[in-house]
Amino acid sequence: MAPNLVQPKRSHLAWPAIPDAHDAMRLALQYQFEQSQWWPPEDLKRHQFSQLRQLLDYAYRRISFYRKRLKSAGFNPGKKVTDDLWGRIPILTRRDIQDAGDGLTHEPVPDDHGQTFVIRTSGSTGTPVKVVKTGLCDNFFNAARLRHHLWHRRDFSGVYCAIRDAETVLGAGNADKAKYPNGKNWDRWSGNMVFPTGKAALLHIHTPIADQVKWLRRKNPSVLLTFPSNLREIARYCVREGITFENLKSVDTVSEVVTPGIRAAVREAWGLTITDMYTAAEIGYLALQCPEFEHYHIQSEIAYVEILDGEDRPCEPGQTGRVVVTPLHNVATPLIRYDVGDLAEVGPPCPCGRGLPVIKQVFGRVRNMLRLPGGNTVWPVLDRIFHTVESVERYQVIQKTLENLEVRLVSRVPLTDGEEDALRGLLQDRLRYPFGIEFTYHEDLERTRSGKFEDFKSEVAAPPSRAA
Repeated sequence: MAPNLVQPKRSHLAWPAIPDAHDAMRLALQYQFEQSQWWPPEDLKRHQFSQLRQLLDYAYRRISFYRKRLKSAGFNPGKKVTDDLWGRIPILTRRDIQDAGDGLTHEPVPDDHGQTFVIRTSGSTGTPVKVVKTGLCDNFFNAARLRHHLWHRRDFSGVYCAIRDAETVLGAGNADKAKYPNGKNWDRWSGNMVFPTGKAALLHIHTPIADQVKWLRRKNPSVLLTFPSNLREIARYCVREGITFENLKSVDTVSEVVTPGIRAAVREAWGLTITDMYTAAEIGYLALQCPEFEHYHIQSEIAYVEILDGEDRPCEPGQTGRVVVTPLHNVATPLIRYDVGDLAEVGPPCPCGRGLPVIKQVFGRVRNMLRLPGGNTVWPVLDRIFHTVESVERYQVIQKTLENLEVRLVSRVPLTDGEEDALRGLLQDRLRYPFGIEFTYHEDLERTRSGKFEDFKSEVAAPPSRAA
């Protein structure tokens, strides 16, 4: 059943709805998205390159940083963008953005791009960046979010609950506005929704898990959004305590890697399937989970996404490479061929019939690959191993050297020597190397200030050489 539209107040008019100008624009984008998602890949790319030509023209004329780069690649204003030309444009790194400073930004932007605002990344990569975005970028961000809800057939009348970093949502210094026991509450999901909705609520992610669950039971959400690592803790707590949420129909995740173990934990707790969103603060939505499968569709109407191998060549289905992104519409701080620092695997065309390119799996930060002494690297997915130990509530594996790991545990009781030995053997088998493994026990394992948590971290200074 299709949801009704928000009806602006008009005299003697109840139905059909006549949206205001802003809602009409959002609906127009959704109409176009509904068409373009079914286009063949070559048609999508042709339209992307048409928009990229506009972006390169703007950057060349107004930003000296890009003028030098684009000129050396053989681009001049008005020139058609081809695969060959595009491949000659240098990759943009976080360090490039930091070094360029305000030299990467051009303001004021054209009036029809709206007001500008600043996004600062948390610096969880060790290299925080500042990016200026426009109102037009925000419109596309909201359009992708609405597409996500429509793809997954959300019941807009229910309660939407988010547990995440409150400062990201409310602004710096406002975390207390979403603290337990009440959180921050709204009468509707978002001011940018074009449909009537139920209420929405936000709780700061640094709230203890038991209190998070108490809050959720009071709010009784139909949709829950949180970070995957936090969701895993909520799900395991609910399984232990036999807790369910009567109206919960959808579980969304964002900002961290979703592992098979986390998906399994949610199915065990509530019989639900996670719907994940691949985003970056400085860009917006990169990919959304397919409505029919667990892989992701790149949001081609918003960003041109490349997955490149070690020679900067496009990866084929089944290959894993670096994620390089160009937002199509940000003229305030153009990010042209920006390496976001993640690894992802290219997927084959989707059986659902959408032409939007497929990412089979997002692996996360390149810097947190585990390095083997022989020079190879592997992506350590370890959660199912730790779930074999019932007393373990939370874990984190730190690569201290090429030969040694520290396993940090939050456990209801310390493991016995035999349990440590068994877990050590499972980890060595999974990681394909007889690492020295030391177990340490903690009351808690801290999240970053923005609420993110990494199950695996590498302290080995040298970068990985090649993927295993």
